[in-house]
Amino acid sequence: MPPRKHPAPNFYAGVPLDRADQRRADTDYIDRLVNDPACVIVPVWRTKHLITAEAEAVWLRRSEAGHLLETARVSLFLGLREETAYLAVDLSHLEEPEQDPVLGNRGSFQDLRAVGPIMDRRDSAILAYARGLAHWHARHGFCGVCGSATLSEKAGHQRRCSDPDCAAVHFPRTDPAVIMLVHDGGDRCVLGRQPIWPPGMHSTLAGFVEPGESLEEAVAREIQEEVGLKVAVEDVAYHSSQPWPFPSSIMLGFHARADFGALNTADDELESAAWFTRAALRASPENERFKLPRRDSIAWRLIEDWLAEG
Repeated sequence: MPPRKHPAPNFYAGVPLDRADQRRADTDYIDRLVNDPACVIVPVWRTKHLITAEAEAVWLRRSEAGHLLETARVSLFLGLREETAYLAVDLSHLEEPEQDPVLGNRGSFQDLRAVGPIMDRRDSAILAYARGLAHWHARHGFCGVCGSATLSEKAGHQRRCSDPDCAAVHFPRTDPAVIMLVHDGGDRCVLGRQPIWPPGMHSTLAGFVEPGESLEEAVAREIQEEVGLKVAVEDVAYHSSQPWPFPSSIMLGFHARADFGALNTADDELESAAWFTRAALRASPENERFKLPRRDSIAWRLIEDWLAEG
């Protein structure tokens, strides 16, 4: 199965910032950027973002919202866009952030998954990046080695244990997960359904990569565990990847060929699974009886590209 070549970026990929990772430890440099009145502040509140009624991201300038830096739980340097710094600030400690005169007049805090599909994709990529980094900081305030408090370093891109006898360094975590469209090499593919999903939604199979496992092995294992089909690693082909900070995953997408046969659904994994033809998916009613996955997901992209091939 030949690999796909140069697929277009998925939603939430393609962050249009120079991350300037080589300058993060230069505190004087970062301070100059952050103190520039033109510095862009990206507010994050309990994993939500400030969005206008027109589904546009709200970018605040330091000149108008510098007071947010004084109260923020943590400030995170995201990178540069045309020499202007973007700084995420976590305001989750505020009970009603929209009462702030600057925040409340500009929009409301919304879940990115609710508006991401209709936003400018470069803007939604920045928000996803900010959300993922803020989420990691919120859950790593204490050292996993000794239990002492940790301190933010390198402009928010690492945390260090405050106990000098430990001083362990911790880096932002991203959990690798494989997601795959299983097909029979012809006109049929497998979709499953989890009971927690919206009514009617069916999607591709997926699962987390385990220690000591290659991505191809993870794909084959998850397929066998979830629907009982055997897949050879040489029949697994990489498609593309997608940052998915809901809360902290990188989705690694594949197409995988399996022989057509009966499915043995794992009750603890899926509510149901079945083979579907291209014709059936193209005629999807998109209602509470049957619908395809979210349009901003790599699952949709895997299905969409497979449909286009036949």
